[in-house]
Amino acid sequence: MYESSSMKKKYVIAIGADHRGFEHKQFLMQHSYAHVDIIWIDVGAFSQERSDYPEFALAAVKPLLEKKVDYAVLLCATGVGMAIVANRFPGIFAGVAWNAEIAASAKEDDKVNIIVIPSGCVTHEEAVHIFSAWLSAEFKHGRYEERIAMIDAINV
Repeated sequence: MYESSSMKKKYVIAIGADHRGFEHKQFLMQHSYAHVDIIWIDVGAFSQERSDYPEFALAAVKPLLEKKVDYAVLLCATGVGMAIVANRFPGIFAGVAWNAEIAASAKEDDKVNIIVIPSGCVTHEEAVHIFSAWLSAEFKHGRYEERIAMIDAINV
């Protein structure tokens, strides 16, 4: 994240979707967000032609791991497949959210750095609301940080 002279927060965010999340992805990127400026890094899909979600989940995770983006957004029909792929990587906390309350809580309590939106379960407008709630939420730290450390210590 970086600050502009107008005091608006600015974020660089990777966004990826399979064919089932393509329209929602386009809608999120075209939407205007009142209190933030977003530079979107679109990692695909680039059409509604059938595609495989693991490719796009990986493409969004990579720049996050390389610290080239602040966060990532993934979209597919249920969100589950995208979350499974993303959560394979250390330091990635991808959570599926189908409403704004879950999205905010996911970031506040669980340090979710990739929001996964189930495009088959929400409207375009609901997706914007979910994304906005998540983006504006702040991680609580304290005992929540201790839980994240417990997760990071898992070595299987």
